Amino acid sequence: MGNFIKAFVAGTLLSAAGSLLALEVNQPAPDFTLKSRAGNNLRLDEYKGEVVLLNFWASWCGPCRKEMPYLEDIQQKYSDLGFTVLGVNVDKDSKKADLILKDIPVSFPVLFDPDGKVSEMYDVNAMPITVIIDKDGKIRDIHKGYKAGYEKKYAKQVKALILE
Repeated sequence: MGNFIKAFVAGTLLSAAGSLLALEVNQPAPDFTLKSRAGNNLRLDEYKGEVVLLNFWASWCGPCRKEMPYLEDIQQKYSDLGFTVLGVNVDKDSKKADLILKDIPVSFPVLFDPDGKVSEMYDVNAMPITVIIDKDGKIRDIHKGYKAGYEKKYAKQVKALILE
């Protein structure tokens, strides 16, 4: 029994260390595949060569709902320049996300992470979490939470990364 506990603790520590390492700036963004709202699977690595704003959100999160129209504005403004927003909804029931998206329509892909595996990979411990990823697939910035004005920071960072 002692070896089992040691193995469990070691695995837990490695898992925790892996999720911490996953969010280091200038490190590769962990790849994942999730089902999209459109019904198809999308893989993050398919977006290499583009700047990606990865936004983790939930239906119950007020700041997430406030931020969503600004993310749509950034998507509209820069999508033709090699940029995309990927929204990752963390609700266990995707119908809750669909209700929000009826009130706040977006053109960018919305992905569903009902079991929280991708959220765990990205150490999502607040809502929303926004991760900006460069053309090489490296994390360039991490924003936790949302306050009015953050969208200006996002746009500035996105513009700079598009020009790199």
